[in-house]
Amino acid sequence: MSEQAPIRILSVDDHPLLREGLAAVIDNQPDMQVIAQAANAKDAVEQYRKHKPDVTLMDLRLPDQSGIDTLTAIRAEFPDARVIMLTTFEGDVEIKRALEAGARGYLLKSMPPKELVEVIRQVHVGKKRVPPQLAAQLAEHMSDEGLTDREVEVLGQIAGGNRNRDIAERLFISEETVKVHIKHIMEKLGASDRTQAVAIGVRRGIIQL
Repeated sequence: MSEQAPIRILSVDDHPLLREGLAAVIDNQPDMQVIAQAANAKDAVEQYRKHKPDVTLMDLRLPDQSGIDTLTAIRAEFPDARVIMLTTFEGDVEIKRALEAGARGYLLKSMPPKELVEVIRQVHVGKKRVPPQLAAQLAEHMSDEGLTDREVEVLGQIAGGNRNRDIAERLFISEETVKVHIKHIMEKLGASDRTQAVAIGVRRGIIQL
């Protein structure tokens, strides 16, 4: 009986140290190997086309575009692509976006290596995996009303230290409208002031600083 072929993995991350670390962990496993690496989104799509890996590990933050957009680009060409998102962030909004874009798994870079290889095996056989602490966070905000695109824009402007008048000028809306948006943002996020709204927005992955 011939041995099963190893799980072929593409690793996408812009930090060489992290890529090397992942490769070392994976290549130590008898049933998997890293067949290609990429440091940015453009390279990731090219390497995917060339190697058609079984499983792709994708960093959420890449220098040229987000890992979620890269995942979408790969899946547009290869609908069966099995992609696991890797991130240092626990924001429920980003987890949700990644899963909606078709990610099969979502992992924190702080996870122990043995959990990582276990998730790779499970995704390879067609399962989906989100670690319990992230699943709990998703569930916590499941029923929350999401911010509109305009509210996200306003929150981003607040994070940039802009006052209502500046925000109104930048977004070509009245100051009154800005106040209404801010009121809705506070209510939806359960924030008591602007600083807290920004902190919650960053923590949940709604905005990035």
